[in-house]
Amino acid sequence: MVIKMEKNTQIPSLRFKGFTDTWEQCELGDLTDLYVGSSFTQELSSEGKYIVMDMGSVSQDGYRIELKRTDIKRDVLIKNDLVMPKDDIGGGLIIGKTAHIPTENTHLLGDHVFRLRFNTEDGLFMHYLINSNNVNASLKKKVTGSAQLGIRGVNVKNEIVSIPCVKEQWQIGNLFNNIDSLITLHQRKYERLVNIKKALLDKMFPKDGEVIPKLRFKGFADTWEQCKFSEVMDTVTDFVAAGSFADMAENVVYESLPDYAQLVRTTDLKSNFLNNNFVYVSKKAFEFLWRVNLDREAIIMPNIGNCGEIYYVNKEILPYKHNVLGPNAILVRSEKHNNKFLAVSFLSDDFQRRLKLIVSPNGQTKFNKTDLKTIDIFTPSTNEQVKVGTLFDSLDSLITLHQRKYEKLKNIKKALLKKMFV
Repeated sequence: MVIKMEKNTQIPSLRFKGFTDTWEQCELGDLTDLYVGSSFTQELSSEGKYIVMDMGSVSQDGYRIELKRTDIKRDVLIKNDLVMPKDDIGGGLIIGKTAHIPTENTHLLGDHVFRLRFNTEDGLFMHYLINSNNVNASLKKKVTGSAQLGIRGVNVKNEIVSIPCVKEQWQIGNLFNNIDSLITLHQRKYERLVNIKKALLDKMFPKDGEVIPKLRFKGFADTWEQCKFSEVMDTVTDFVAAGSFADMAENVVYESLPDYAQLVRTTDLKSNFLNNNFVYVSKKAFEFLWRVNLDREAIIMPNIGNCGEIYYVNKEILPYKHNVLGPNAILVRSEKHNNKFLAVSFLSDDFQRRLKLIVSPNGQTKFNKTDLKTIDIFTPSTNEQVKVGTLFDSLDSLITLHQRKYEKLKNIKKALLKKMFV
C-alpha cells in the first residue's frame, strides 16, 4: 500500500503507491480562515441546544484527540463565524490541542479557542497535518505567556507547512481517520468492560456486615464463610524476605538488557507490560529470590505507594520465560482456594475498606505483611469460587485485549504521523 521514498525535505519517507510529486510549501494562512471564539455569558434557556467547544472540551492523549462534549442550552445569537461545522478544526490557544469536528453544525466556538476553516478539499488531512511531528513541534515553539500559555493567531497563519496533491491528501486523511475510528472503538470497548467489571464487583461480593452477595450464579444459596487472611493464604511473602540488604546487594543486580529472568514490578503489571523500560536479573539473582518466583500463579499486592491495587499473575500470560517479583509488593497464594477468585475479591469494596484500616496514614502509604494477615475475608464454596473466578478472568482477558489493541493502534498512528508528513 505504501512505498518508501528517497530522502528529500519536501517528500515524506512513507507514501501511498503511485505518488511521487514533491509536496508544495505554503503558509497556513493561505489555506484557511482563522477565527477566535467568544465567551458565552447568556442565561440558560430551553431554546437552542448546542455543544460549546472551549478549552475544557479538548483533551490530548499522546497523538489521539478527543472532544469532551457538554450539551448546553443557550439563548444566543449564533454568528456564522462562531459555529463549528463539519470538517472544521478547533484548536486551543494553548497550542498542542486540536480536534477535527466530525459532526454537524451543532458546535459553538468558546473562549480561548480558535477555529481553522480550510479552503482545501480535505479538512481531515489538514487536521492530521497540524498534529504531525514537525508542524506541532514548530507551533509549540511559538507559544508565549507565563500565567496562561498561548499562541497568537498570526503565528498560526504564518506557519509554513507542506501539502501534497488533493488525491494524496484524501488518501492520508482517510487512513488516519480509519485508525482513529479503530482507536475509539477499542477504547470504548475497554471502558465498557471496565464499567461492567466495576458493577459486578459491587454486586457479586458481600457488603460490610453481610454474608451473601446480591448477585450470584444460579444454584448457589449458602452463606459465605468468614475467616482470617492468614487462614486462607498459604504464602505471604515479598522481595525483602530473601535476606539482608548486604545479601541483596551481593546477589541481585538490576540489568536493562534481557537476562535470565525479568524483575516484574508493579508498574509493569499496571501497564499490562505495555511499557518498554523493563528490568532483568541473572540466574543467580533469580535463584536467590526464589520466594517470589512467578513461575506459579500468584496474587500481587503493592504495599508501598499504590496500596489497594491487586494483580492476579498467571505465568502463561507473562511475556518473559522466567519471572520474579520486584520490591514494594507482597506476593500471596492459596493452595486450597481459587486464586483468581481471591484476587478479584480483594478488589471488592469490603476488602478495600478493611485494607485501608491497616495502611499507614502518615507520609508514603504502606502496610506490612503482619497486619495484612489479620484482615477478615469472605469465601463461598469452591465451586462458586471457580464460577466467579472464571467470569472475571474472561472479563480481564477482554479488557487486556482491547487495551493492547488500543495502545498498538496509538503507536502505529504515532509512527505514521512521523513518516507520512513532511
